[in-house]
Amino acid sequence: MPEKPLPFVVTDRRKFTTEGQPRPDADPSPEREPRPETVVAGPAPVAAPVVETPAPVAAPQAAEPLAAVPEQELPAAPTSEEMEQSRSAFQATADRLDMAVRAANPGMEHPPAMSFDQLIQSIYMQAILQLGGGTQEGQQPQVDILGARQSIDILGILDEKTRGNLTPAEQTLLSGALFELRLGFLEITQALARSAQQRAAAAPPPPPAAGGPRIVR
Repeated sequence: MPEKPLPFVVTDRRKFTTEGQPRPDADPSPEREPRPETVVAGPAPVAAPVVETPAPVAAPQAAEPLAAVPEQELPAAPTSEEMEQSRSAFQATADRLDMAVRAANPGMEHPPAMSFDQLIQSIYMQAILQLGGGTQEGQQPQVDILGARQSIDILGILDEKTRGNLTPAEQTLLSGALFELRLGFLEITQALARSAQQRAAAAPPPPPAAGGPRIVR
């Protein structure tokens, strides 16, 4: 047997009238709290990249100038007493050496004392030998051009440092030695240059490269 359809009942749950007054027939049950709306979470926002501002770089400071290197201190000069003691000891030793040489060579005269003239003549003769002087005939001269230049420079220093403190004879000797040695030095260097040029001109040309001549474009 078919069931009877139930009547459709509409219940007015409003608590207030349109004028805002409470309705006497309103449902006394407490009003339900509204359900919170479900929020569908979208993709999380992408955080903007944080760009760190670099700290300002201080401009490089100018390097401090290096401290001046102190000049090497020269040793203290010996006192006059020390100079006299060394001179006396040297002279006594030299005298004993002379006595020993004369005892080994009877009749030998005492060597002459060193003088400024002998100093100039000694350096002069050394420079002459360095320039090839004194070579026996038929032998190839041995030239020490750098050594000769050094000997000539030594005489030049003596000429500069002793100027105004020499006797006329000593100055004439020194000036004459310098003049002759400088001319001899020029002559030897020019002769060496001519000899080098002649050897270069007389040298045979280099052999051609293997494979015959080549045309360079």
